[in-house]
Amino acid sequence: MTKLKILVVCSRNKIRSLTAEVLYKNNPHIIVRSVGTSPSARRKITQANIDWADTILCMEQKHMQIIQQQFGKHNLPTLQVLDIADEYEYMDPELVEMLQREIELILSSNLD
Repeated sequence: MTKLKILVVCSRNKIRSLTAEVLYKNNPHIIVRSVGTSPSARRKITQANIDWADTILCMEQKHMQIIQQQFGKHNLPTLQVLDIADEYEYMDPELVEMLQREIELILSSNLD
């Protein structure tokens, strides 16, 4: 079975998207990578990331807009906005719960 490749995007790739990557790094059904849209991101989004992904999960609407502006000339994978604000710490229990709820919904719809 081919694993679903999910790219998780936030601004600086230090808290939200990195938390998602760590949470799902050993999941047998998906491969998760995380990146940021900011020039100061730990890992900045690239065309190679876009080309790799089956699905891109954006923490906020602005992340999806940046991706569409910078990479929209190419075929984009499925984009989804999670609406998770930048108000959490790395591995914050509330952040973990929201990420798990959203990603499990995506998994259940993609793995059926």
